[in-house]
Amino acid sequence: MKAAVLHEVNHPLQIEEVDIASPGPREVLVRTRASGVCHSDLHFVEGLYTTTMPVLLGHEAAGTVEAVGSQVHYVSPGDRVICCLSVFCGVCERCTTGRPVLCSRTGLVRGPDEEPRLSQCGNPVTQFANLGAYAEMMLVHENSLVKIDQDIGFEQMALIGCGATTGLGAALNTAKVEPGSTVAVIGAGGVGLNAIQGAKLAGALRIIAIDAVEDKLTLAREFGATDVIDASTGDAEKKVKDLTGGGVDYSFEAIGKKETAELSFEILRAGGTATIIGMIPLGTKIELDGSAFLRERRIQGSSMGSNHFRVDMPRYIDFYLQGRLKLDELVTKRLKLEDINDAFKYMKEGSVARSVMMFD
Repeated sequence: MKAAVLHEVNHPLQIEEVDIASPGPREVLVRTRASGVCHSDLHFVEGLYTTTMPVLLGHEAAGTVEAVGSQVHYVSPGDRVICCLSVFCGVCERCTTGRPVLCSRTGLVRGPDEEPRLSQCGNPVTQFANLGAYAEMMLVHENSLVKIDQDIGFEQMALIGCGATTGLGAALNTAKVEPGSTVAVIGAGGVGLNAIQGAKLAGALRIIAIDAVEDKLTLAREFGATDVIDASTGDAEKKVKDLTGGGVDYSFEAIGKKETAELSFEILRAGGTATIIGMIPLGTKIELDGSAFLRERRIQGSSMGSNHFRVDMPRYIDFYLQGRLKLDELVTKRLKLEDINDAFKYMKEGSVARSVMMFD
């Protein structure tokens, strides 16, 4: 199959042939129909996070089932599916206590003595996030998939596979935004816009979007922000506190930087909660004023929106079909697999909410 492979940090991905194995007993072969380009993948391209090379990146995807293993009963060939990196085993402590997003993931990948799922000339290719979605096909564990029966396009399905679920879930599941509360979202890219939508769905009274790009602030208003702050002019903390009379109940950091993580905590009112969604580079330390904890301010992480994806994703599609959730507006560019390096360029320029690669 044709795939985009990363061989070296800070080098372009190469369009190459990659061998893909046949499905094992609990594996599913999926034909990729759409794959979103997420900032998380760029972190690995730029070496801010590490993985074994060569690697087939991509994790925000949707497609159709081509073939299933002998023990797979959840999906059948022809089914339309969303892929999710939150693959779960269903039997570990985290799974059985209701937090499958934190699954230990034991037994969900092939062992070192087994044929690799992906390879080139007999040598294994790392399958990013157990998906590897920048390719014509994906071979995944059945617990990486949710079957979709609703009538919705593959590009919208792909966005739900990561960006939408991450942002919406951070507000609805991780932070549990309450009706009538005040919210600030730092970063109005694909994930941040969905955190804004999640806060709106939860009934937040005031939603403040903070970004340094004017076009993104315009989009933020369309997605539900009641107020916007241009961070390029400085002093975002003061502006938030002036707008709210002292700070917000909930803040969300959707960029992945030390400075914005610290800002998310600084703009809280007493008793407020900051949720870090962005992937802060490995080894980065954030600094907080310890006295602020005396007023019961909190800071926490969010992994893929604390999702229960087989329940959450079909619900998000229903919100979309009811006109209560924007997905079409997130797709700024529709590209081909060969355009993957351009997609990363557009992302770094800040000129897109989301680029989606379409596969015929």
